[in-house]
Amino acid sequence: MEGFRLRMASLVRRLFKREKREREGDERLWPEKGEETRERMQEVVAHVYDVTNSPSEKTNNTVSRINCICKDCVGLGGIFHSAIQGQNQFYTYRQSIVLGETHCSQSEVNKILRELIRAWTGDSYDPLSKNCNHFCDAFCEKLGVRKLPGK
Repeated sequence: MEGFRLRMASLVRRLFKREKREREGDERLWPEKGEETRERMQEVVAHVYDVTNSPSEKTNNTVSRINCICKDCVGLGGIFHSAIQGQNQFYTYRQSIVLGETHCSQSEVNKILRELIRAWTGDSYDPLSKNCNHFCDAFCEKLGVRKLPGK
């Protein structure tokens, strides 16, 4: 639980920094390179991780076994973290899933992320109804690609 709190605190700090940049007129959420070309579509990739960030190796092994049985053998799901085009050092990488290609430019993606940041505040997090997987689905919908599989 402490690891989760530290990650959430880190996320909140990053969001406040982004909000500060936005107030100061810097609309970028990450640096843009060169001129944008609207014709060039960008592939949208979801990265999926087993939630194995416990200090207890036994707990991490249990989560891995649950995911193996539930997802790989039965096909029902498991205990996962997801990110769109992002990497996460806190969890064990499982797979990447190409969700399609977006027509959105870099500035449009930045605008979408600013809207989502306002709607997805840290205090609205719920592990069952408003978590990282739901965020990815909302982001994918705005990007015009399919949602995460298994929904």
